Amino acid sequence: MLALTREISSAIGGCQLTHLAREPIDLSLARSQHRDYERALESLGCTVRRLPADETMPDSVFIEDTTVVLPEVAVLARPGAQSRRLEVSAVAAALEPLRPLFHVESPGTLDGGDVLVIGRTIFVGRSTRTNDAGVEQLRAAVAPFGYAVDTVSTSGCLHLKSAVTAIDERTVLINPRWVSRQPFQEYRQIDSDPSEPGAANVVSVGGQVIAAASFPRTCAHLEEQGVRVTRVDASELAKAEGALTCCSVLVS
Repeated sequence: MLALTREISSAIGGCQLTHLAREPIDLSLARSQHRDYERALESLGCTVRRLPADETMPDSVFIEDTTVVLPEVAVLARPGAQSRRLEVSAVAAALEPLRPLFHVESPGTLDGGDVLVIGRTIFVGRSTRTNDAGVEQLRAAVAPFGYAVDTVSTSGCLHLKSAVTAIDERTVLINPRWVSRQPFQEYRQIDSDPSEPGAANVVSVGGQVIAAASFPRTCAHLEEQGVRVTRVDASELAKAEGALTCCSVLVS
């Protein structure tokens, strides 16, 4: 498994924020935490390839929002925040040798953080960053390969994967206060702890997960359910409204 990451820009303090108040970000600590995240990916068997930072792109460490990678195709997103659209070209260049590319075009917008792939079903959050035209372009790109695309509504969070992520093809970790259980009724549902609303975002590699250490109750609950958990501290990245899945693109 290849994991694409991107070095943190020194301009991260000017990142986009939707639901959080701006706080100072310790750049040195953020970069240290990001390296620990990359080491966690390596510990689960991933080969990490880090793309260089661009000092004009504050949010570019959150590489997930630029693309949706499937075994058959890589869909290059058109982020909903206009300031982030220049991030896509470097990711496209990295993916071009690995997959055929499909580009979401205007008037469509699509953030990769709104896209949750479980088997042959793709759930897409209809958010402030992803619009109907973007969903339809994604649907057109993946239909030849037999994927179904379902739209999901969220409330109180930036992206769909802030509210729900897949542990494996049968199990999801979910915050039911941010997203309805109904679209995921066919899956085993593990709830994040109510006191840890952001905890439903984990990175799954082979049924094991990387989870934020700042959510100890949810981590403990996952372990009680038989899930192997690797904890990482991502507190500085969280100040930029970034979750763990945001920081990598997994290419199998």
